[in-house]
Amino acid sequence: LILIGGFVQLLAGFLAFRKYDHLGGAAFLTFSSLWSSYGATRIICAAFPSLQNASHLLNMGTGNTEGFTAGSVAFLVLNAFLMFLASSFNVVLLCVTLAMELLGVCFLLFTLENLPLPFEIVVLSIFTIICFYGATASLANCMFGKDLLLMGPPLFTARSSRKDTQAAPPCVCPRSHCTSGLRVIAELLNTGAVCGVPTDTVYALAASCKHPQAIEKVYRIKDRPQDKPICIFISNLDQLRAAAPPISPLLWEFMENVYPGGIGCIIQKGEWLKKLGVGAGYSRVGTRDSIMIRVPDLTVLVHLIDMTGPLAVTSANPSGEVDSTHHDMVISRLGHKLEGVLCDGESDEVVASTVVNCTKIDESGISIVREGCVPAGKVMQIFERVKN
Repeated sequence: LILIGGFVQLLAGFLAFRKYDHLGGAAFLTFSSLWSSYGATRIICAAFPSLQNASHLLNMGTGNTEGFTAGSVAFLVLNAFLMFLASSFNVVLLCVTLAMELLGVCFLLFTLENLPLPFEIVVLSIFTIICFYGATASLANCMFGKDLLLMGPPLFTARSSRKDTQAAPPCVCPRSHCTSGLRVIAELLNTGAVCGVPTDTVYALAASCKHPQAIEKVYRIKDRPQDKPICIFISNLDQLRAAAPPISPLLWEFMENVYPGGIGCIIQKGEWLKKLGVGAGYSRVGTRDSIMIRVPDLTVLVHLIDMTGPLAVTSANPSGEVDSTHHDMVISRLGHKLEGVLCDGESDEVVASTVVNCTKIDESGISIVREGCVPAGKVMQIFERVKN
């Protein structure tokens, strides 16, 4: 049970790091090491009765018990520091560090061959209950991106330092529910800036199609390979109809069934894009022959596009890393390289859109290029319904 608990703590620490919770990650990884080490020594003692004497067990490979005793004392000091930090995060993490301090005492007494069995049983029981709840809560909350299991409020908060930090963000960060915030981001985009924006899937980097140099900047910000094309977002299909692209009735019908939403359609590129408002960015979006177009299902983003015209869009994360699902992630990862971030809280999805190749829709149908928030099976069901 102890070794399984150590593995759960290790997994919880890994996920905490993925969510940029560095204190939680360091604490869980440290706890996993001690929990596993302590559990292993106790299991060996139980498995080999001849090694019941702790000094016999610990003398193997060390020559004396002083190293283990010093290590347990060092952990007690380190964990005391973690207890102080944990008190400013949440109640569960504080309880975990308190329980871990008691386990450190057990380990110290074990190395000194003076560990009472009742005390060990009580400590391990308390420790197991608290740690399994903490690890389970951390796993669930990290996996689903929501506080499904309560972790409790912090014991104290450094209010003044947080205000100072928030007073000087690395870029302009207006709120999405304010009309003035939309205007600020729209003005930045219209002058050639690159901004982080919310979408109906995950957060994205946006640049005006009227400014090719801004699209080039997107590639540099993300360290994105030049051979990976960037798609465009429009606010509604009426804009596309006004540009009069050579689209077949089947493709029109398919797009009417998937827009607005988390499906991007790759279609044939042409001069009609300039009528759409792409302008000088024509050569920097899509490939030479095709372009992916999407109509997002997010009111605030649609209003923003109405104020700027078509936007060149790609996910707001360094190339090869996980998508950003909160404006804080965009600000912490890329904020120092951006002119602005439109803050809209948690994203509706945890993965990007589904990309569908529609360039041969009349000859051979459609193909799934990337499966995202909309399952491939659902996309094919929509197409078959439209086709029939």
